[in-house]
Amino acid sequence: QVQLVESGGGLAQPGGSLRLSCKALTFTLHYVAVGWFRQAPGKEREAVSCIRSSDGSTDYADSVKGRFTISRDVAQNTVYLQMNNLKTEDTAVYYCVGDLNSDYVCGGDGTGADYRGKGTLVTVSS
Repeated sequence: QVQLVESGGGLAQPGGSLRLSCKALTFTLHYVAVGWFRQAPGKEREAVSCIRSSDGSTDYADSVKGRFTISRDVAQNTVYLQMNNLKTEDTAVYYCVGDLNSDYVCGGDGTGADYRGKGTLVTVSS
């Protein structure tokens, strides 16, 4: 059952930007930690970023620090991932997950999280 819906993926040129959205359909997203993960063809799933519900603190993978920003919009019940200065190696399917326990979101591969979406494809190419 899909509880989170990702959107905003698409084709971008190197150096370009995209903003991904993760919207909760059936619960209040503000009360759970939310993380973004990605999986490129032939590669393992990797953590990209997360935001905790307790204090709003955030984590980023070294590969995206300074380029990606995660944020919440409580009114829209949505978490965003702003991706700037995109690189070809950012090409992947991006997934968002959520859980009351931030350990399932801010670490590992996110597969233990209670809430998840189907993913959105990001392609960075000239």
